[in-house]
Parts: sequence; structure tokens; C-alpha cells
Amino acid sequence: MPGSDLALLRDAAAAAGRIATRHFRQGPQIWDKGGGHGPVTEADLEIDRMLRADLLAARPGYGWLSEETDDDTRRLGARRLFIVDPIDGTRAFIDGRRAFAHALAVVEDGRVTAGVVCLPLMDKLYEAELGRGARLNGRPIRASDRAELDGADILAGRPQLAPELWPGGVPKVTRHHRPSLAYRLCLVAEGRFDGMVTLRPSWEWDIAAGALILSEAGARVTDRFGAPLRFNEPDPRHPGLVAGAPAVHAGLLARLR
Repeated sequence: MPGSDLALLRDAAAAAGRIATRHFRQGPQIWDKGGGHGPVTEADLEIDRMLRADLLAARPGYGWLSEETDDDTRRLGARRLFIVDPIDGTRAFIDGRRAFAHALAVVEDGRVTAGVVCLPLMDKLYEAELGRGARLNGRPIRASDRAELDGADILAGRPQLAPELWPGGVPKVTRHHRPSLAYRLCLVAEGRFDGMVTLRPSWEWDIAAGALILSEAGARVTDRFGAPLRFNEPDPRHPGLVAGAPAVHAGLLARLR
């Protein structure tokens, strides 16, 4: 049994990747979850079952929160818990695109202490432990040190830059996009982009692991109002997300206010 939570998450993410790879482009069964929550595939559900069984067997005292498991409010009484997204970017997975991810995190008293984001078909494993830095495939990574917002490369969906959402004016940035929110966070942590923003409610399972990786890489990450992120909340959604190099993050928040 892996001794650390990070090692445990790393092994679980590798197992998730093997399941996803087996189903990828093989016509997995697909269902609509309803309520605007999008599709789910048999791969999502198989990975969820595996993760829940293996992780809770290794840490039986931990709580559990997953996109593909019905929420159980008993998690609120757990000091430590797993927060996982079996496949972040399910639509990309269905479409045969490789940029989907497995996002796994451990939270203790509301703070993420270990996180892994794995993109198995792109051979990328991002990871971090609280206070110990962030890594990609074992190598340390650092966020951008860009000193101003104008001209920054920002990951955001097109609707997120609608003028009515920016009281201070739409930032003059170059917009990019990737299908997985967890991957977007990690790309900012890696320094390939200067920041990211989503003004839609963001589920904890999409952002927990990536938020730790980002902050350990030297970036700032908050909700859209500038409040720090806490996890294992009764409603596991945050009111949007703003992240990036400190100056870029500050510039984005200033335009939103």
C-alpha cells in the first residue's frame, strides 16, 4: 500500500488511465445524466467504481465526493476526504480527443493537501503536495511571471469574455481553450498560459486537484470574487474561478469588479 496520499493518488490515476485507454474510441455506452449535467459513459462509471473501492480500502476513514457518485452528506463530518472526477472532459473523450483528464485530490479540513491530474493519452501526470511544490512527470513546474494583464494568454470559453460579464471592461487578452477544466488549471501551473477564467459555477471535483497544483506552482487561484477556495462544502460548487500569475490574477479580478 502506498505510504503517502500522493503516492496513492498517483497509482489510482494510472489505473484510471488504463481503463480509459481500453474504452477510448471503442464506442463506449453513453447516457445523458439529465438536468443539464451532460453525458456520462461506461468508462466514467467503471473508473468511479474502481477509484472508490481502491481508495477507500486504502484509507477507510476518509470521506468521498465524486462527480459520478450520488452525494452523501456524511462526507461533511469527515476531516479528510477524496474528491475525484473520474473523467474530466467526458465530451472530449466521447469525441475521440485525447485532452481528457483524471482529477484526484485529498482534502483535509477544507484544504487540498495532495492532488493529481493525469492525461493518460498525452503522457502527462501533474501532481502536488501542500508545501512541496508542483511537478509534471516528476519535473518541477512554475507558473508564468507575467507582470501585466493586457496581452496575456488566457484559457477561457468564448462566453466567459462576453462584455456584460466584465464591469471594468473585457480584458485585452488572447483567448485559448481546452476541454478539461482540470487540464486548463495545470497548463497555467506549467506556465504555458498566463491565466484562466471561468465565470460559471465550478464543481469541486473539477478544480480541487488543479487548484493545489496551481498554487504550488506559484500562481494565484480564487473564486470570481477573489475569495479563497475551501472544499468539502455542503454545496460543492464555487462561484466561478480565476487563476493565473499574481499580476494577471489581480488584473482579471479588477476587471470583474
